[in-house]
Amino acid sequence: MKNTLIAMSLILAASTCTVTAQPVKWTNYTIPKTGTSVDVPASIFTQEAEKPEGYGRRLQTPDGRANLTIQAAPNVSNDSPAAFLAKKHPPARIQYKRVTSRFFAVSSYKGDKIWYDRCNFSSGLVHCVLINYPANEEHDWNSIVTRISLSLSGK
Repeated sequence: MKNTLIAMSLILAASTCTVTAQPVKWTNYTIPKTGTSVDVPASIFTQEAEKPEGYGRRLQTPDGRANLTIQAAPNVSNDSPAAFLAKKHPPARIQYKRVTSRFFAVSSYKGDKIWYDRCNFSSGLVHCVLINYPANEEHDWNSIVTRISLSLSGK
């Protein structure tokens, strides 16, 4: 019985989150010029990366295996989420796609990564988060991606 408990403890320890060994620390990031706001796991995305087009910020993990882009851009043509997404020519093999009158969210695999994009539409602006992370860590990232996605807002 004791050996079984030790073995189970080792299995549980080995299956803990590979994203971070510490509790995730969150902060809110806002793009002042656009009002785009999102919760960011600051203890995971600790490094600045190249700046995205338009307004925003790109962050990455210290080892570069995952990145997060927070971005806002004018919706010059006043496109609906569906029309805007179509103009971006997303890949045909999208694994997850949800389009409403106010936002779209899409996700799929590209090589050994998962990419997830969500864009909310308001007041002539498109407010987006784009996340890329290792596919073999998908389970560990699910709650992080969900919180980022659901916290996205814009004025």
